[in-house]
Amino acid sequence: MTATADVAIVGGGAIGSAIAYFLAGNPSFGGRVLVIERDPSYRRASSALSASSIRQQFSTPENIRMSRFGFAFLRDVASHLAVDGDDLPPDVGLVEGGYLYLAGPEGAATLREIHAIQGAEGAEVVLLEPAELAARFPWLGLDGIALGSLGVRGEGWFDGYGLMQAFRRKARSLGVEYVPAEASGIRLDGVRVAGVELANGETVACGTLVNAAGPWAREVAAMAGIALPVEARRRCVFVFDARGRLADCPLVVDTSGAWFRPEGASFIGGTSPPAGEDRHGLPLEVDHRQWEEALWPAVAARVPLFDAVRVVRAWAGYYEYNTVDQNAILGPHPEVTNLLFANGFSGHGIQHAPAVGRATAELIVHGRFVSLDLSSFGFERLAAGRRLVERNVIG
Repeated sequence: MTATADVAIVGGGAIGSAIAYFLAGNPSFGGRVLVIERDPSYRRASSALSASSIRQQFSTPENIRMSRFGFAFLRDVASHLAVDGDDLPPDVGLVEGGYLYLAGPEGAATLREIHAIQGAEGAEVVLLEPAELAARFPWLGLDGIALGSLGVRGEGWFDGYGLMQAFRRKARSLGVEYVPAEASGIRLDGVRVAGVELANGETVACGTLVNAAGPWAREVAAMAGIALPVEARRRCVFVFDARGRLADCPLVVDTSGAWFRPEGASFIGGTSPPAGEDRHGLPLEVDHRQWEEALWPAVAARVPLFDAVRVVRAWAGYYEYNTVDQNAILGPHPEVTNLLFANGFSGHGIQHAPAVGRATAELIVHGRFVSLDLSSFGFERLAAGRRLVERNVIG
């Protein structure tokens, strides 16, 4: 059996569903959209397993612009994604708690340099000297700290799974069809995609194919003979309780690379595994050594209250990690031009889903970016050896 779509999207997580929503809602688009999602339960989806935070403190101007749009979208998510007939509008539990980056003497100059980029983009971020940090966050240990960077507006955390489901529900209400199947092959007609083969034996013929397969994007690209430098890097998140609360606690990024933030009455945190252990496709099982050997020592050294804590839960999810420059890969392939990429976000995909969804829909409908120029993220930079390095990658 063969289905036909104007646009087929492989991957129905936050990115794929955001693309479907913006595409179906575009008044200049009247085609059929099919989303191919192999796991309708979303148990292994990054959207469901993300720490779901949003920040403007990036080093790449385009990332800052996407975050600014994303935060505005989240603030007004009820009006954007409400479905006619629903009793309750969607609520993603947005908390405007801010991010606090900490730097030692060796990193202070870089923090100031990146702060200048953020200021030029209108991000509301302030630099705090140690005395200012002590006054604002008396619970924070300042050994080895020379400078802090605090987002005072437009940063925080939210329910990423709720956002993904709201995008999906709204897209379906606009006529988008979701196919519960796994993509197993891509049919080419010369240098164009003709369709997608499914593991159940069916085929979806399409005019445009979008790779929004998250951690599995590399495998999907390979079906078209294209090498995509995206790996599924496992990240573990630990939920822990302390014997008290931290007043006005933002998401804190320590000099060690460890991070933590409040989550209700508890806290969550994580850190990167050692470079030699950070491999593609590790099973989604929690590595508890990360807590004992890296995360707890780091957060306890930074916050005296965390010297005695109790882990109450933990989970593991995948970053779709761009191994070249830790930035998104967006837009068409330079040769297979009806194959579009929305991949490689390296941990910030959920927060950029609204902006990526809008931008990809604009490319499909208008053949160009309209709202934000994201052409610097194009696939061409990879072939040309042009790296666009994001220096503020967490974990």
